[in-house]
Parts: sequence; structure tokens; C-alpha cells
Amino acid sequence: MSTVTLRPGETPLSDLETIFRRQAPAMLDRACRSAVETAAGAIAAAAAGNEAIYGVNTGFGKLASVKIAPGDTETLQRNLILSHCCGVGDATPPAIARLMMALKLLSLGRGASGVRWELIELIEAMLARGVTPIVPAQGSVGASGDLAPLAHMTAVMIGEGEAEFDGKVMSGGKALAAVGLSPIVLGAKEGLALINGTQFSTAHALAGLFDAWRNARNAILTSCLTTDAIMGSTAPLQPEIHALRGHRGQIEVAAAMRAIMAGSEIRESHREGDARVQDPYCIRCQPQVVGACIDLLRVAAGTLRTEANAATDNPLVLAESGLIVSGGNFHAEPVAFAADQIALAIAEIGAIAQRRVALLVDPTLSFDLPPFLTPEPGLNSGYMIAEVTTAALMSENKHLANPCSTDSTPTSANQEDHVSMAAHGARRLHRMNANLSRILGVEMLCAVQGIAFRAPLNTSASLQQVIASVRTHIDALAQDRYLAPDLAKAAALIEGGTLADAAGADIAMEDAA
Repeated sequence: MSTVTLRPGETPLSDLETIFRRQAPAMLDRACRSAVETAAGAIAAAAAGNEAIYGVNTGFGKLASVKIAPGDTETLQRNLILSHCCGVGDATPPAIARLMMALKLLSLGRGASGVRWELIELIEAMLARGVTPIVPAQGSVGASGDLAPLAHMTAVMIGEGEAEFDGKVMSGGKALAAVGLSPIVLGAKEGLALINGTQFSTAHALAGLFDAWRNARNAILTSCLTTDAIMGSTAPLQPEIHALRGHRGQIEVAAAMRAIMAGSEIRESHREGDARVQDPYCIRCQPQVVGACIDLLRVAAGTLRTEANAATDNPLVLAESGLIVSGGNFHAEPVAFAADQIALAIAEIGAIAQRRVALLVDPTLSFDLPPFLTPEPGLNSGYMIAEVTTAALMSENKHLANPCSTDSTPTSANQEDHVSMAAHGARRLHRMNANLSRILGVEMLCAVQGIAFRAPLNTSASLQQVIASVRTHIDALAQDRYLAPDLAKAAALIEGGTLADAAGADIAMEDAA
């Protein structure tokens, strides 16, 4: 697998998604090495001096007033890491842990952290050789950095903690030895540079963003299937309607839907003589709702791209002015806001999709499809309870979408008296996306079943291709059967993203550079 080259300050989200999806190795562009080493030299000089500089020759947090002797520098940094390894809960998924490590590389590569180049090379080697720290998911409040999670990452680098290698969990020292690496002894400020920062929260938020974007594209596809299944109108997709409002996402969703549904015999069959005047909002307003969600996801994407490329530890070396200054770039408020925005988009995409599922199973609204989409209603219940499941998932996501960024609590003896709660705000996105994938999977199953009842009329060529793909994995529902495996397979198809790709729901998250 090819290595992703990270350009500090300029790395696009597409490169970070490659690291996340494929667990690709990553390394910094060597053009940043000079700036990194200049900052390291400034820290080394400060450590040898007499002036008290936070984190270099002082204690941490509320203990910042305690001066540390030069001979204790290495012990100070080691103690910092060990004492901060206080994470609890399940291990962070390896793909997110690796993304977190890549984001730490980007932050250090800005040349403001003061770490030696050897430390960067160790992170790169761990990524390349498959040593992934075990990082407990809970313990960060998203200010003064993601301290506990990043401490667990750093513990492996000094031969402590636990790591996964070759599918096995072992001590950090053993994992490094297994791939021919040696633990590093942290120098002045290096432990602080590694655990101050928002990389844990940002990695989770990016993973949530990438999956939410994939779900949004799938929602465009499933809404097209449903529109044809209920013999809905495509008149609301006319480009002039959306141009008159002007929102980019809305315009793009409508255009994608027009293209996906083009040539549908089902649509052409009821252009004339259809007594219905308007479809329900879940059909008619799909571009407006999902388009708005796409616009919101793009806002979050912009925030997270900036954060991914940022220097977020403390203090920072300001090389041009020759200063080492304490600041607050570790505060993850931007990430918390982005996570809340992503959560809102996920919840709304699911809310409107669930109403389409309800539409499909209700014969009074589905334009004469059989109740619950079964050929023999009464004897069979069809997709009755699958719809109920989507309602449960939709409501769960609504609760999870309540903001996390509005919460705060003082910590560390009131030194850190306002925090972002970005970490769990971002972590919840995995659960929300999983719920949404299942809602969209059920919509897909119901819509594909519904379209079959419109035979001999065919849907569009694009949707016929999607239906054929679905049917290679999941049979039509002729008689009631054990449905849980069907729902799981449908969710997996949604999560894979290949159906949306094949149908042409190819809206880009980032503009081309």
C-alpha cells in the first residue's frame, strides 16, 4: 500500500480519508524538517536556561509554578505520560487510532512544537509497520488537549502501555521490538507536545464526517428508489426551482436525482392522468433537506480540515519572533461545534428517510403498493417491523443529536475551567452513522421491493443496476422469513458506498485544489 505524504498546513481531507479507510501508512513531507528542527533547537536552549517556561522546566496545569531542575527533564516528561494514562472504556478502533497518529504528525510538522525529528520518525515507523496503540475511548473533556487518549498513544512510544500488532494485543515495548523499533526517551516538552492537542477528538470527528458524507450520498440514491417505487413526481426536481433558492447542496442533490432517475419508464407512465397533485414532503423536499445537510457537512469539513492541519499543543514555539508562548490552541471548541453540526445532519437525513420508509409500507400513501410490501398481506407481515426499527433508530439519533458543545465542567483544580466536550461529541457520530446506515438499508430494501411491483414497467438504467446489485446479496421478500440478516446485509451495502458510486451520486465534499 502506498504511503500518504502529509503536507503540514495543506493536507486535504481526501488524504486523511485514505488513511482512515485503507489504514494507509503516512509520513511528513520532508520539506517541513527544517522548521521542526529549528523549533527543537529553541526548546533545547530554553531547557538549558534559567527562565521558567511552562512544560519545559515547570510542572503542568495547576502545578505550573513548580520549577523543575534540568537534570529532571526526562523524568518530568515520562511522569507526565504515565500519570495521564487514565483512559477508560473500550479501545478506540484501530482505523481511528491510526488517523489520530497521522494528525499528530501534521501538528508536529508545523514546526511550532519543539520536538526532535526522531520522535516524528518513530510515529511514521509505527504507522508503516502496523503498531497501533490501544487507546481507551473515554477520559477526554476536549480541553488542555485530549490528554488521556494521547497519553496512551505516547505510552507505547516510550515502551509502556499496550499496542496491537499482527492482530494481537501486547505491551508497548514488545510491540515496538516485534517490528525492530526501540522506545524513545522523551526530551524537554516532548511529552507535553504529544498529549496537548485535539487529535483524538479530530480523528473521531473526521471519521464521523467521512461516514456521514457517504450516508448522505446513499440517501440521494435511496430517495430515488423510493420516488419511483411510489410513482412519485420528478417535477420538484426541475433545476429552475433550485436555482431560484440558490443553496449549493440543494442544487446538487436535485441534479443528482434527475440524473439517476433519467429514463425511468415508471416515471413516464404517470406523467399524464395522475390524480395526485403533490407528493408528501419526504419525497418533494428531499433536495431541500438533504441538500441543507450536505451544506452543513461542508461547513464542518472546512473546520476539520483547518484543525487537522493546525498546531494545537502548548506552549508553541514562534520561530520568527524567537518566543515560546503559552496559549490555548489545545481547546477543541471548533471540533465540538463541527461534531454537533455533523450530528444534526445525520439525524435529519435519517428523519426524512424514515418517513419515506413509512410511506412505502402504507398502502394509503404508496400509490397502491401492497401493505407492508408483501404479496400476501395478512398471512405475511412483510416489512412491518423493519419500519418500526427505523423509527426506533431515527428517534435514538434525534436524542444523540443534542449538542455536546454547550456542556462544560471545570477540571484540574479549576485551572481548566471551561472545556469543549469535543471527544464524546465526536465519538457518538460512529453510533449515529451506524443507525443511519441501517435506516437507509431498510429504505433500500423496501423501495427495491416496491419497484418490483411496478413490473412490467422498468425504473431507470442506473437504478436497475443498483437493484441487480442488491439482489445478488438479498433475495426479494416473497414470504416472511428471518429478516435480521437481510437488514444487516443492506446496512453493509450502504456502508460500503459502492451502490452510490455506481448510481452516480457523486457529490464532492471538497472542491478540487
